[in-house]
Amino acid sequence: MVLDTGSDIVWLQCAPCKKCYSQSDPVFDPRKSSSYAGIPCDAPICRRLDSPGCNSRKRTCLYQVSYGDGSFTTGDFSTETLTFRRTRVARVAVGCGHDNQGLFVGAAGLLGLGRGKLSFPSQTGRRFNRKFSYCLVDRSASAKPSSMLFGDKAVSRTARFTPLISNPRLDTFYYVELLGISVGGTRVPGITASLFKLDPTGSGGVIVDSGTSVTRLTRPAYVSLRDAFRRAADFSLFDTCFDLSGKTEVKVPTVVLHFRGADVSLPASNYLIPVDTSGAFCFAFAGTMSGLSIIGNIQQQGFRVVYDLGGSRIGFAPRGCA
Repeated sequence: MVLDTGSDIVWLQCAPCKKCYSQSDPVFDPRKSSSYAGIPCDAPICRRLDSPGCNSRKRTCLYQVSYGDGSFTTGDFSTETLTFRRTRVARVAVGCGHDNQGLFVGAAGLLGLGRGKLSFPSQTGRRFNRKFSYCLVDRSASAKPSSMLFGDKAVSRTARFTPLISNPRLDTFYYVELLGISVGGTRVPGITASLFKLDPTGSGGVIVDSGTSVTRLTRPAYVSLRDAFRRAADFSLFDTCFDLSGKTEVKVPTVVLHFRGADVSLPASNYLIPVDTSGAFCFAFAGTMSGLSIIGNIQQQGFRVVYDLGGSRIGFAPRGCA
């Protein structure tokens, strides 16, 4: 399943599939499950959906979710027992998707890990003491799978924590306070905490999102970071891509994200990514005209990212996939 801290609804592709993408494992068939049950249209949990619907014939709840990249899923909103290794969790509200389209790369569905009331952590908070973590591997360079932990064992002893910030207008996202960024051991002058402030209207801020690939910074911060990296690099470049063909050794400027209470030093593979087999690498940051900045999954690779919701904090443990 896709792990997404930027959304709430848990869903699976379900038979019969009216319009489904190709997935690696067999499609889930609710008719073969004794623990699967539809949710009545008038149930309180159905009304919590952003866009609830009702199957007039069965009088059961329908859901629909759209994502920022144009992907979507629609189907029956139901309850099912989910098993993680030997841990069974009964009556989890899940979407049984019969019409699903998007960039899900063969996954059976999506595990919504956001902060909203319908997310998996919110539904199972007491069972797992409101703690979970994951470590994402570089899927282009490693045969080792990514991993996820729930409960107290999810909290790494080596993690450095930064407080979570609440946004009353958007309860799904994990907001953190980014104070600045360093390149080559020096703070970038044009990147200040004021660029990442969450304003009273709920706009702006910085979120940690496992479902976004490249980190997106508000445009002024991105331009300052890009220019600082260009000045510190000792190799040829084209905009934010670099030609490293024929080089046996390259000096790469360090990049450090300075959160409140936690400095996260990124390995070079977390901000310079290969785009072909000829030695071209691109800078894995992008600008956005939106006030919202997003720490994406390329920057999170190799770290155990710890979500301690009871303590209202997020932690980053380097080399956390072991």
